[in-house]
Amino acid sequence: MTDISRDDTQLMSLDDDTLHEECGVFGILGHPDAATLTALGLHALQHRGQEAAGIVSYDGRQFCSERRMGLVGDHYTNPATLAQLPGDRAIGHVRYSTTGDTVLRNVQPLLAELEVGGIAIAHNGNFTNGLTLRRQLIADGAICQSNSDTEVVLHLIARSRHASSSDRFIDAIRQMEGGYAMLALTRTKLIAARDPIGIRPLVMGDLDGKPIFASETCALDIIGAKFVRDIENGEVVVCEIQADGSISIDTYKPQNPKRERLCLFEYVYFARPDSVVGGRNVYTARKNMGINLAKEAPLEADVVVPVPDGGTPAAIGFAQASGIPFELGIIRNHYVGRTFIEPTQSIRAFGVKLKHSANRAVIEGKRVVLVDDSIVRGTTSVKIVQMIRDAGAREVHIRVASPMIFHPDFYGIDTPDADKLLANQYADLDAMCDYIGADSLAFLSIDGLYKAVSGAPRDPRSPLFTDHYFTGDYPTRLLDKDGTSNVRQFSLLANNG
Repeated sequence: MTDISRDDTQLMSLDDDTLHEECGVFGILGHPDAATLTALGLHALQHRGQEAAGIVSYDGRQFCSERRMGLVGDHYTNPATLAQLPGDRAIGHVRYSTTGDTVLRNVQPLLAELEVGGIAIAHNGNFTNGLTLRRQLIADGAICQSNSDTEVVLHLIARSRHASSSDRFIDAIRQMEGGYAMLALTRTKLIAARDPIGIRPLVMGDLDGKPIFASETCALDIIGAKFVRDIENGEVVVCEIQADGSISIDTYKPQNPKRERLCLFEYVYFARPDSVVGGRNVYTARKNMGINLAKEAPLEADVVVPVPDGGTPAAIGFAQASGIPFELGIIRNHYVGRTFIEPTQSIRAFGVKLKHSANRAVIEGKRVVLVDDSIVRGTTSVKIVQMIRDAGAREVHIRVASPMIFHPDFYGIDTPDADKLLANQYADLDAMCDYIGADSLAFLSIDGLYKAVSGAPRDPRSPLFTDHYFTGDYPTRLLDKDGTSNVRQFSLLANNG
């Protein structure tokens, strides 16, 4: 989920040199501990958003909502908070605010009372025509109370002329473009939907016969749920509690389905290493990235050091393939958060040291290979290289387990403008290396990345994944960015349930 307006002050944090995914979603239907299980699921998805969390439940009479700023553990471990969320059905959301206001009114799930009854919605990703639709809705008289593009879906549901909440939901999302995984909760239904090409991940699980949906499999593991399957690209799954207490599950798929193109950055950075995304173990994929990187950019060195935590699996693979010993040469402080003091310029100057410390015992006098998962602006890399040199390293070489990032994202990843990306600021690799202050610098090739994840190189005629940040090959049109075409109306999905 992204917000419509932009506030550049959100970029002025100590960790503004990393990519951020905005959200994670979780939902369950028919379980007496729905809210507690949702809180646990959101805890497992905390890496997908650390600024706010929300849960909406339904107890058979009314919807109950708890939306809080901060981490899941800051609020939802409190029994009094969970007591405010009764009922056997719930959806939840963790949020990272990349643009717009970090305020409670933008925290999901968003809840509204419509003609067909109450409905709560939460989603992960970004609509590339959300701003266009929002402007049209406001011009037609709609009143928006947040600057979240999720609210657009609620307005479209309210305006749909279909009779059932399920058909209205499908009618609404078929007007949305971009990458998303979305959950909706009504009085009797839990609805899950994934964007037409499956950019954002969404999985289905089962706990004691009760359906669950989550952004990643790690959220199923934490509550002991069974993984059932991935939600297909373009698919809508409607789970409904019947009068006898049973749960029906109906599936709606596009009449003309598109080929899936899952976001490659789920494997590079976003997903938790123990998750399975698109049938592939994330840890194994990242380790393979390091193995391929060692083959593509070999060198003589004394120690392989990961930039924690994202670079660790790739560093293990690099060390195994190269025969260079792996050591924890950088120790991460896990208790800093984004910042615990005002981020003035003087504080940002040593911000990296608040989160990372050099382990001099394994660095001093050594030729060090630093393995990172990605480089965005390069400002953090500069500070880490200097920190390693200050700890006595004889040489510092950087190996990056993904290709250079040339293009911004519009599907739910917080990326700087193109001219702020390191790859676009310098003429060649040598100039980038000089800026960072390393003895050498190398990135994994796009084919090396594809081979690490899927076992085969990239087919430029039909890429298997969404990879525009590396290649410039955007898989959909970018209506809000380009403003070149009118809003399309999609037909209702055929029922394949």
